[in-house]
Amino acid sequence: MSAEVLVLDDELNIRKILSAMLQAEGYVVHLAATIAEAKEKIKTTKIQAVLSDLRLTREDGLQLLKWVRDEQLSIPVIILTAHGSIDSAVDAMKQGAFDYLSKPFDRPELVSVIKKAVLSQKFQSEELKNWRSAGNPNPMIGETPKMLKLYSMLDKVASSDSTVLILGESGTGKELIAAALHERSSRASGPFIKINCAAIPENLMESELFGHERGAFTGAINAKPGRFELADKGTLFLDEIGEMSVEMQVKLLRVLQERSFERVGGLRTQHVDVRLIAATNRDLEKEVKEGRFRSDLFYRLNVVPLELPPLRERPDDIPRLTAFFLQKLSDRMKKSTPGVQPETLELLVQYPWPGNIRQLENVIERVMVLNEGGMVTPEQLPEEILDYEEQVFVERQKASGGSLKEIVKDATRRIEKKAIEEALVETQNNVTQAARKLNISRKGLQLKMKELGIR
Repeated sequence: MSAEVLVLDDELNIRKILSAMLQAEGYVVHLAATIAEAKEKIKTTKIQAVLSDLRLTREDGLQLLKWVRDEQLSIPVIILTAHGSIDSAVDAMKQGAFDYLSKPFDRPELVSVIKKAVLSQKFQSEELKNWRSAGNPNPMIGETPKMLKLYSMLDKVASSDSTVLILGESGTGKELIAAALHERSSRASGPFIKINCAAIPENLMESELFGHERGAFTGAINAKPGRFELADKGTLFLDEIGEMSVEMQVKLLRVLQERSFERVGGLRTQHVDVRLIAATNRDLEKEVKEGRFRSDLFYRLNVVPLELPPLRERPDDIPRLTAFFLQKLSDRMKKSTPGVQPETLELLVQYPWPGNIRQLENVIERVMVLNEGGMVTPEQLPEEILDYEEQVFVERQKASGGSLKEIVKDATRRIEKKAIEEALVETQNNVTQAARKLNISRKGLQLKMKELGIR
């Protein structure tokens, strides 16, 4: 599926030129002349990157950037700027812009920046989720012992300048923890700069981190600061650092040791004051043993490790998360918040969630789209969750030593019970209509209900 890009510019000709360039590269392009139009496009479509002019006729393009951040959306915003406004564009990056392009823009540079932005958005969650409930100071939803231990560590570490390594599977909320560390630190008023190492091509990583001078390589038509410069007096978050090449690991190690570097193609040494937070879903100790990650860099990063447990290790938090996402998505979709049948919640709790919290939110969003105002029932859940329940049931029966005949009999009872309960829900507990729907007699249905314990 083609990525969708939004172009915000009050000049019709610029919108047309950008649209033609991006469509030629296979992107779906949405156009907006005002911030209000841009917001509406973002609300109603799956925008994956935004190109926004810095100076609109009656508006400031940074207002859209601020709105995207306030709404906790993970959509990268690229700033378009006239040559004389480079300083303003750099300030915009410190406020959270993904990158900037100078007018007149170079087509290869435009395509490269959009490609990086779309990749970056792909590697993040669909939304940068703000899981703080009212009055809850913690960055995530969860009250299990492992989460309480994580919060305690977070409180102790946040105020220091120590390097933190966040460990956890994809979808566990590593970026939320990084943001919370920054917000609670003495650097909170400084920039919080993020870079996803998995989303940046290897040949561009050095320029992304350290910047480049004009003419340093083909396509470098202007000098540009890197993420380390932008994060000065603030925090730099390197997500998925396990994806970084060994060559770049050497250069990163030098910066961490000396707190200085040179831009690509430059001679002047830059000195920075940056707190580094890194995250990975890989086992870095194993990567070190197998020669894919430098041991000296690992020890530099692993000053304070914080490990996020996968969702399957904290099932007691699943009802809390389910309730939170139902409320959040109901507000967004302007629907009433549905209740959840106990059987549905039981299925959600027992499922192992390989995609963790991100997967749970996607499932709840699907449920909200299909739900027509009633309770959330098991049949509204995806097939993989329902199939897993059957798999668990059969495995339990086998473990208990049941014969094949007994397993088939029990499975049949479960299927019959589920079919009758669904028919009763659809007919609002009208036994006659439910019997007709199931193609059995009313008396036969009543006997089956009594046999299966259905009231």
